[in-house]
Amino acid sequence: MLVPYFKDITYYHYNIIPLKKTNTILKTAKETILTESNAIANLTKLIDDNFEDAIKFIFNSKGRVIVTGIGKSANIATKIVATLNSTGTPAIFMHAADAIHGDLGNVQKNDVVICISKSGNTPEIKVLVPFIRNYGNKIVAITGNIDSYLGKNADFTLNAFVEKEACPNNLAPTTSTTAQLVLGDAIAICLLNLRGFTGQDFAKYHPGGALGKRLYLRVSDLVKNNLVPKVETTDSISKVIVEISEKRVGVTAVMESDELVGIITDGDIRRMLSKTPEIAAIKASDIMGTKPKKIAFDAMAIDALNTMEANNISQILVVNDKKKYVGVIHIHDLIKEGIF
Repeated sequence: MLVPYFKDITYYHYNIIPLKKTNTILKTAKETILTESNAIANLTKLIDDNFEDAIKFIFNSKGRVIVTGIGKSANIATKIVATLNSTGTPAIFMHAADAIHGDLGNVQKNDVVICISKSGNTPEIKVLVPFIRNYGNKIVAITGNIDSYLGKNADFTLNAFVEKEACPNNLAPTTSTTAQLVLGDAIAICLLNLRGFTGQDFAKYHPGGALGKRLYLRVSDLVKNNLVPKVETTDSISKVIVEISEKRVGVTAVMESDELVGIITDGDIRRMLSKTPEIAAIKASDIMGTKPKKIAFDAMAIDALNTMEANNISQILVVNDKKKYVGVIHIHDLIKEGIF
């Protein structure tokens, strides 16, 4: 295997990694994953009433959740804060080192502080904990050592013990930080469930990107940008072809007395032309499908996508609350919005 490295900005040089080394890489990767997954599975044995009490207290508190830590635990704390905020629990990050140099001002009267530390005995934690307690705030500890200073001085102690790090030297925080992260996710999801947090609530906090659009974009937002193809049952096939071509959504609705009675796709046109060269006498009613798939004007765009996929179609007709035809959504509309 050739592995590039830079000697300077102009030339590539290559080292050759023996096959034996490559096999070792795969073995190490698998061992790392298994070590961490086993540690995560073991957390289910460490969860106790302390965890439940902590969740209930956070849920009933009137303040925010302050998450703090130092080193790699601080990095995990920032992710936990992001997850809490996105699932309905107001949270902010406070670095343990900065806290004792002014950032303690972030902690307000009713806030709950989640303190993360593998050892529970780092100097910064030992300095920080007494100040938080003096303020009257409750502390939830996430620590790998429940007998540590942090474990014994917290109001609620969550056991994040891991037998060993994935690092072969048992030094670099790997398995331990994964365990911390998983406990943080467990906290967030428990609070989410207690709040009855719904998909619509989630959409409020995630309005951007494809994820947000899946949660808030409606059929009405898409159909308004499209032309509205339609023909009468008595219209000639020539008019049908022109209507489909001009409106550029690959389909036209077929109407009778202002009522939607059918649909003709460009595929229907091709199949018809392959069967008969005599098209002059053919009317829209002769080739239309009589059971067009429809969706409500105010339905979610993701529901339109699901209907298209379930029926293996590329377009769907849109009707208003009075069942009147108002337009077409094409699969390309959903692709354009990043939903598909």
